[in-house]
Amino acid sequence: MGGAVAADTVISRALRILSAFTAAQPSLSLSQISRCATVPLSTTHRLVGELTAWGALEREPAGTYRIGLRLWEIAALAPRSIGLRDAALPYLEDLYEATHENVQLAVLDGLEVVYVERIRGRDAVPVYTRPGLRFTPHATGVGLVLLAHADPDVQERYLAARLRTFTTKTIADQRRLRSVLAEIRRTGYAVSDGQVTLDALSVAAPVYGGDAVVAALSIVVHADRFPAPSALAPAVIAAARGISRGLARPSAP
Repeated sequence: MGGAVAADTVISRALRILSAFTAAQPSLSLSQISRCATVPLSTTHRLVGELTAWGALEREPAGTYRIGLRLWEIAALAPRSIGLRDAALPYLEDLYEATHENVQLAVLDGLEVVYVERIRGRDAVPVYTRPGLRFTPHATGVGLVLLAHADPDVQERYLAARLRTFTTKTIADQRRLRSVLAEIRRTGYAVSDGQVTLDALSVAAPVYGGDAVVAALSIVVHADRFPAPSALAPAVIAAARGISRGLARPSAP
């Protein structure tokens, strides 16, 4: 007999419906939801109605749907983000006020970076990140820091996969990535220069929770404005250490 096939439950269908919404497609019609979620239209209509009544989805005047605030309320309760964001925000704000550049905070989830917070500079280089976004670690400053301090088995699993490229500067070689990760552990900070977009440069540092790295903080600037990334490192490292001290206090969640 063949292997067991996972049951297509109501919960799995509802989760596929919610997963149909993306940053590129934040607003969808019923037929679009049905197609993206591979759920029959009649079932989509019923489940979307229930999800809307509960607050997971919101119906727009045009008849389309988008993610509702109820999901944001629940996501904000995730234990990895509550204490971390509370401890980090004062230092993110200080770093932003000192530079007026993009400031970001991220964690590692599996083999992906998840952005927890971002302060966007008004005249800073455009960035595609946002809270909740998942991204490829090796192409970003925060991702390189988190990967450099991840468990060895996590690093090996990541290095065994094909490295996605975004620009001509993206690290695409496993041997080079190993060398970069070792350098990050030696210097205490990471530099990602033009790896996602050629005009952006990121400098990142680790945030510790006890003896382990639990997050990474970065600043993202115009590459041509800061030809010497090491000049940004002291401020980023100082902010990351401040967050680490905040997490170490007995009252910190």
